[in-house]
Amino acid sequence: MCPRESCSHSLDPLLTLRTSQKTKPGQKTVVNMAPKTVIAPSILAADFAELGPACAKTMKQGADWLHVDIMDGHFVPNITFGPAVVAKIRKHVDQPAESFARGTFDCHMMIAEPKKWVKDMKSAGCDLYCFHYEAAFSSAAESPEEKTEEKTNPKALLRYIHDQGMLAGIAIKPDTPVDVLWDILESSDEKERPDMVLVMTVHPGFGGQKFMASELPKVQALRAKYPELNIEVDGGLGVGTIDQAADAGANVIVAGSAVFGAKDPSEVISVLRKAVDDRAGKL
Repeated sequence: MCPRESCSHSLDPLLTLRTSQKTKPGQKTVVNMAPKTVIAPSILAADFAELGPACAKTMKQGADWLHVDIMDGHFVPNITFGPAVVAKIRKHVDQPAESFARGTFDCHMMIAEPKKWVKDMKSAGCDLYCFHYEAAFSSAAESPEEKTEEKTNPKALLRYIHDQGMLAGIAIKPDTPVDVLWDILESSDEKERPDMVLVMTVHPGFGGQKFMASELPKVQALRAKYPELNIEVDGGLGVGTIDQAADAGANVIVAGSAVFGAKDPSEVISVLRKAVDDRAGKL
């Protein structure tokens, strides 16, 4: 992974030039930097008994990233796995040498104290560490055994993640208004800004839930203000709901059951990608 200083938007492999066709004669061509489509299947829907091979197979079927859901039973009412399992599946998928590249482990940290696990997840092979705005706790405690009620400024946590050499994302639950992110996204310090925002379109904790279209105005608001931002949507996404997410402006698509439960996962991945690509071409 490259350090934060070398991951500027101008060099970001996830960004692609899209030229506006709405210029009049004599006007300068308007060029927007729009983020590239990313399909990130959620391994929460994979066969846990064959998790490593399942991850490798999904990459061969056309996935860009793998979405790794880390749950602690406190922040959400479910438990999945931790750094030890991430390290094992990392052996089945080559870690990318560049930020945002194919094979990225997009780790969605649905945990009560996200700062405690930054270093361990880095060591395990995490590439993008996405914590919840609602769970920005534990600035002081470096050990999982220590307890603290200290509230961490999300900007400080973003900086800390970047300082460990990872990309940093911030997620919001359905009950959280999107405007809590404006101050963070407008930070003058690049290290205190997220590389990606994740908008949950289900209540976090379990896979296979129904898509909440009511959350898409958050995506629309983010895309309107930040054309270059990587915006991820997670929850209930599949062939029947992808058009809504794409139209809202999402470019990073998490799909679990829709991919791992499909007869032909590669076809599903292609359909998801085309929907987002088609929308992006209209920018």
